[in-house]
Amino acid sequence: VTDRVPVWFMRQAGRSLPEYRKLREGHSILELCRTPDLAAKVTLQPVRRYGVDAAILFSDIVVPLQAMGVDLDIEPGIGPVIASPIRDRAAVDRLGELEPVGYVLETIGILKRELDVPLIGFGGAPFTLASYLVEGGPSKDQARTRALMYSDPTAWHALMERLTVAMLAYLRSQVEAGADAIQLFDSWVGSLSPADYEAMVLPYVARILHGLEDLSVPRITFGVGTGELLGLMASSGADVVGVDWRVPLDEARRRTGERVALQGNLDPVVCLAGWEATRKQADEVLRRGGGRGHIFNLGHGVLPESDPAIYERLVEHVHAWKP
Repeated sequence: VTDRVPVWFMRQAGRSLPEYRKLREGHSILELCRTPDLAAKVTLQPVRRYGVDAAILFSDIVVPLQAMGVDLDIEPGIGPVIASPIRDRAAVDRLGELEPVGYVLETIGILKRELDVPLIGFGGAPFTLASYLVEGGPSKDQARTRALMYSDPTAWHALMERLTVAMLAYLRSQVEAGADAIQLFDSWVGSLSPADYEAMVLPYVARILHGLEDLSVPRITFGVGTGELLGLMASSGADVVGVDWRVPLDEARRRTGERVALQGNLDPVVCLAGWEATRKQADEVLRRGGGRGHIFNLGHGVLPESDPAIYERLVEHVHAWKP
């Protein structure tokens, strides 16, 4: 319980900050992720600039895939690209075991010495990681992924099993290294129907979240376009469910049945429209959030073309707000 609404922003570290762009001139994203002092520096930049109530580890959801032996790169303007996409059971069986990701744990160690706010660790949820592996890169509709799920359920469950075991180990190691909370990003799961999510994905998400229970850190789950899945997501073992901008928070609360706190859900595009538009929409989010069980955030990540000054004002505004 806090006397003000806490606020942080997904993708707060990075693309919109000039100090991040300066670092990026000499390094790829994966190089930054793999260099603990630089990854820590990027993580700290928005905390110092914006005065947010939490830091989120600077990394990428494909980092553990690389630690499972997947040949991949993050291509500018495209995103993660997988050299040999997984299309059948034999390819699933070739996927390696997760090797410990020492540089991520080292970054967390540095941050714990530097930060005076909680540090959120994170990982990709199995469906979203599977969609990168099957599609070979980002996809608008996850068509190949869903087709594999329907055509070869055995291969699908084998892939989800492998990713679940790896992600649980990866997230546990982050908490043991000092992360104060964990967010599971299921960015692309909104492409599924509730029935498919419940049968083919939810059991694996629940295994990860329940598998973190004994560590007693808050567990957040988030996806884009997941309005129809919010009730199921609230049953996954999460303490907090992130809501995108499409569903008003009071309606999201009705769908989740008061079981969880909510995080969100300002449309990041509004922050490109100037302060007045941003303030007005933020007030609406705060009003619908009601000031209880609500963490203010965006409905997705900070856009690269955003003006950091808008986010500075937004943090002050949220902190000053009274229900």
